[in-house]
Amino acid sequence: MNHDTPVSPLPLQRLADIRPRVLSTAQLREHGVSTAAAGAHCRPGGPWQQLLPGVCLLHPGPPTSEERLHGALLYAGRPPTRAAGAVPVQPAPGRPHAAYAEAMITGLAALTLHRFSSAPPLLSLDRIDVLVPRTRRLRSAGFVRLVRGVGLPAPEQITGLPVAPVPRALADAVAQLADAGTVRLLLSETVRGGHCEPAAVVRELSGARLLNLPHVVDAVDSLLAEGRAIAEDRLYRLVAEHGLPDPVWNVDLRLPGGPHLGGVDAYWPDHAVAVELDTRAPRQAPSQGDDTLWSEYARKREHLERLGVTVVHLTPKKLRDAPEQQATVLRTALMASTDRDPAAYVVVLPR
Repeated sequence: MNHDTPVSPLPLQRLADIRPRVLSTAQLREHGVSTAAAGAHCRPGGPWQQLLPGVCLLHPGPPTSEERLHGALLYAGRPPTRAAGAVPVQPAPGRPHAAYAEAMITGLAALTLHRFSSAPPLLSLDRIDVLVPRTRRLRSAGFVRLVRGVGLPAPEQITGLPVAPVPRALADAVAQLADAGTVRLLLSETVRGGHCEPAAVVRELSGARLLNLPHVVDAVDSLLAEGRAIAEDRLYRLVAEHGLPDPVWNVDLRLPGGPHLGGVDAYWPDHAVAVELDTRAPRQAPSQGDDTLWSEYARKREHLERLGVTVVHLTPKKLRDAPEQQATVLRTALMASTDRDPAAYVVVLPR
């Protein structure tokens, strides 16, 4: 059979069971439906319709949100043509369809799939953003907006679809938004919903060169403040739930009559143990920002440890993902204080 061979009833019967009801013309050829026959079925009044260039919707009514997503990925993936009669390759369970290539859903559609309540319903979106490699030779078309990138992240599989991770999807969404309230809501839900830590979001926004936009800067300030508050709350609960002695919270340390040693998030004076939360989120290029801010942390830690104060460095991610392990680290540091030389006396002041 070649591409001009009239379609027989048998392929159409097989296609009745296809779900979702959307296929590329290359996939239709694999099922024995020629390009010409597919075009005939997509004519006005026909049983099918052209959803996107090279993508057919196998029914006459409006597409569902699932069909729009699959259609967008089929258009962006553009699988290579197979020889007529070849057996279609079926994806393994939990793996993306080969027809999608490296394409993945991103932007607001991806955030909706990640269950963001502040993201709009899929059917209300005029455009579905699809992330593809920068070298992809294809243009945006219909309801599909192509977002090109270098070094694409590994997609997450949601309802069988490849979807960009939250930080990348958020950056791609923010790049298209001018409303400060919407940006603030999305960034806030990222932290409140436990999707990821603020530092990961800021790194993506920085990489996308969005941190020079005033409405994004304001939203990031709120994000960082909320992220720190959530991390502090996790630390409070860790101390209480794991039976650790109560520290003094959010204090400054000074030498008597001497210089300021720095602020810490928790301090046990009887044990000379301090906790510092690393909530760094660089505003500059990631490597430069990390180096500068990390140097500040390191200098303070070295100074305190020279005075005999043990500094336990915790990240919000560790507190979220491994609280029991972090409680063990703290308990070990407190117990080890009896085996150390007495620390220098430091003055503890409220921050």
